[in-house]
Amino acid sequence: RPAEHQHVRYNPLRDDWVLVSAHRVKRPWQGQLEKPPPEDVPRWDPKNPLCPGATRANGEVNPKYEGTFVFPNDFPALQPDAPEPDDSDHPLFRAAPARGVCKVMCFHPWSDLTLPLMSLPEIRAVVDAWAELATELGASYPWVQIFENKGAMMGCSNPHPHCQVWASSFLPNEARLEDRTQRQHLSQHGVPMLLEYAEQEARRKERLVVENADWLVVVPYWATWPYQTLLLPRRHVCRLQDLSDSEKDSLASIMQRLLIKYDNLFEVSFPYSMGWHGAPTGPYLEEECRHWQLHAHYYPPLLRSATVRKFMVGYEMLAQAQRDLTPEQAAERLRSLPEVHYKKRTE
Repeated sequence: RPAEHQHVRYNPLRDDWVLVSAHRVKRPWQGQLEKPPPEDVPRWDPKNPLCPGATRANGEVNPKYEGTFVFPNDFPALQPDAPEPDDSDHPLFRAAPARGVCKVMCFHPWSDLTLPLMSLPEIRAVVDAWAELATELGASYPWVQIFENKGAMMGCSNPHPHCQVWASSFLPNEARLEDRTQRQHLSQHGVPMLLEYAEQEARRKERLVVENADWLVVVPYWATWPYQTLLLPRRHVCRLQDLSDSEKDSLASIMQRLLIKYDNLFEVSFPYSMGWHGAPTGPYLEEECRHWQLHAHYYPPLLRSATVRKFMVGYEMLAQAQRDLTPEQAAERLRSLPEVHYKKRTE
């Protein structure tokens, strides 16, 4: 019985395994308690560098934007003109060039508004901006990583709703890994891995969280984080910029529904790291990338409550990932939650 007996599950996307030990969630907790996110975030703060009209660290003043706002990261991890590293004198000491650009994208002018509390047209504007950046940066860079770190627990240093977009001259580790596994699956089975997986999950429904005509969200069979989810299109789509207008509308809707459920789980602004993965760009635009299927990963750390998180330490760092409840249990709990945000139930 998966909910009572430990077992390992294979992740074909990463070619690794996760240990499922659902009985461990019953153990008493005397460890660290996290601070819930602040509820008193001001809507506008002239000292917040992401707010409209505020001055950023480099002295630039933000425009008084009313929708999304994209600007170069003032402290970029990648720069376009980085020099070449010196040649290595030994195979154990290798380095390679790393160039790119880093951008910040504000979702909304209000600091106290997160994606699940935004309107569908506002979320659709975020989707459009993502697709535009993927197209613009993907014209020359092999990889464009769109990602959002939400909440201080996930390293976010500013509560203003925003994400980051890093474009790199190389394929990062996760991209190279997913490229290999998806290519192998197509070669061996004749169908893109995540397209087949979405069809299977839509039929089985035991790990399904939300769905609509174009998309579905599941707690993947091989999930590592307690309430990890995978957002998948129903049709074969390689890149974010390949979505139709109707698919962008339905994407905004299913994102809102998922994120409301996340917030409702522990009635807190739910922390997570999320990001989009799609077929490589730049020079890969001219190559066959049929093995790729667009998808978004959501990795939330909370386990038992708004103050108790899952730690990836010890066994997880030295052996392999381990989770404390089954993906089916997590999906059932998320699926059963209301789709009206807890902050709006009295309205």
